[in-house]
Formats: sequence, C-alpha cells, structure tokens
Amino acid sequence: MSPFLLRQLWSVIDTAHSSHILSLDDQGLVNWVMEQLCHQSPLDNGELNQVNCYIQSKVTLIRDMAQNR
Repeated sequence: MSPFLLRQLWSVIDTAHSSHILSLDDQGLVNWVMEQLCHQSPLDNGELNQVNCYIQSKVTLIRDMAQNR
C-alpha cells in the first residue's frame, strides 16, 4: 500500500466522529472506511484488497483510538 493511501486512510479515521466509529460492528467499520477512501480517490482491485486486509488488521487499534479521544 502506498504511503499516500496510508495517510488518506488514517486521515479518514482521525476526522471521523468517535461515536460513529464505535457504533459500527467490525465489518461495518471496514466497509465505512473503504467507502470514505473510494470517495476521495478511485482504488483498483489490488488496492481494495490491500486496504481491506489492512483495516481488518487495525480494527482494534482504530476502536482504541476512538475511545481515547
């Protein structure tokens, strides 16, 4: 995954309302972040797969960050 895409991903998470992140189940959170990224720039199938796997591996961290805001 490119550094640019990583920055976009974490920017989406940083600017999201904590309550929204915490209200979603794991798959809903992954889907929501991916939708937000796709609105910013189109992703090819390889990038979609990479982003999906990456977000799934970071769900706990994303929730921890949201709880601590």
